[in-house]
Order: sequence, then C-alpha cells, then structure tokens
Amino acid sequence: MDRKNLKKLLNSYKKGIISEKGLLEKLKIYPYLDMDFAKLDTHRGIRFGFPEVVYAPGKTVQQIVRIVKAILETHSNFIVTRVTPEQAEKIREEIPGILYHGSCGIMTMKNGRKSAGRKYVAVVSAGTADIPVAEEAATVLEILGDRVERLYDVGVAGLHRLLDRAEVLNKAECLIVVAGMEGALPSVVGGIVSRPVIAVPTSVGYGTNFAGVAPLLTMLNSCAPNVAVVNIDNGFGAAFFAHLVLNI
Repeated sequence: MDRKNLKKLLNSYKKGIISEKGLLEKLKIYPYLDMDFAKLDTHRGIRFGFPEVVYAPGKTVQQIVRIVKAILETHSNFIVTRVTPEQAEKIREEIPGILYHGSCGIMTMKNGRKSAGRKYVAVVSAGTADIPVAEEAATVLEILGDRVERLYDVGVAGLHRLLDRAEVLNKAECLIVVAGMEGALPSVVGGIVSRPVIAVPTSVGYGTNFAGVAPLLTMLNSCAPNVAVVNIDNGFGAAFFAHLVLNI
C-alpha cells in the first residue's frame, strides 16, 4: 500500500463504495504482515513510496517467492537484492514476467522508467571490478524512477579519466562513489563537487584491503565535509539514500 492507493481506498469508503468491514479488512495487515518466518513491513510504501526491499541471501527460494507474492497483492513492483542466477531461475518459474538484472543480482517486476527530469545521481566507480556494486546502486535508482549518469573505471590511479568528466560530476544533484583497494576516490570527488557524496567501500582488493575494511576506514576518515559513508558493498543503501536526497 502506498499513499496513492491509501487515498483511493479512503475515498472509496467515504463515497460508500466500500463498507466499513471491507475497509477494516483491507487495513488489518498494517503496519506489518506476519508470515511466521518474516514480518513484512507493509507500512514502508506509505513512508517511502516503495515497498520493503527484500534481501535474498539467507532466504530459501520459497520464502522469497511468498514475500514477493505478498508484496504484489498491494504493489505493482518490488526489489529483491543479491539474487544468484540459480535462485533467479527458480523464482522465475513461480512468478512469470519477473526481471533479473544479472550484472548486480537484482530481481524486479518492471524496469525503471526513464526520468525526464534534469536532476540526476552520478554513480561513479573507481575500477571495473567495482561495477557490480555500482550497478546495484544505479539499477535501484532507476527502478525507483530516478535519472542516473554512470561514470565507471575513473579511479585515482588515472585521475585524468575523472577530471575529464568534471562537468557531469558538478551537475549531479547527488553522487554515489564506489571504490575498493585503498578507497581514496570519494574524497577526491568530494573535493571537486559541492553536492552530497555517498561513499561505498567495496571488498575489491588485495590482502590488506581486508575485504573492504581498509577503504571503509579511509572513507570514514575523509576530510571532505560533504562525504557520508555506507557499509561495505552496500550499493542498495547508497541508492535509497540518494533517492531521498534527490526527491526531498
């Protein structure tokens, strides 16, 4: 249930199209739906305009299918993150028409609409190996209806590649910067632009990268005051926060 559908439901009751009993029946699942193995936050759509996003790791295929079917009873779209190709194949058998973005492991019912607005989020990756996390962020933003500009493989080891796209960086309303190794790129971007920069450390790197801890600490210690940091490999979290910034 989102704001639009909630208003429609309340108007139907006001006009006598639906009875009080019918209204209560519709509203009884709020603020969450107890599915025994999960408590689906049905209030999320009212707060944010999009239903609760499902994290696939640790869940069985049947659990994911049940959650998605419950979401589709009141919403036309959903997002499931970190879905493996094997899971995706089995889920498709249960839910026809579902889409799978293999580059980032996201399943959804509809691709994002192409936003015609001037405001956009720039999604920047330091290296090619960081692209899966960057694509998770970019894909989530597009599903949410936001415009995205991608700048990939523009890390600090070849700074001219980044500076060559300075105009795209400076026109962005918000930026998501994804980097592994030492994680220096968000601070560099933060020093170029005047907009919020959401830094995403990745687990890409050699031994002392410590599976993303090294770039995480670098980003947390950034001296650029416009840089905020999300968790390691958390492209989704960065995207949702950027969506809120873009639509505030």
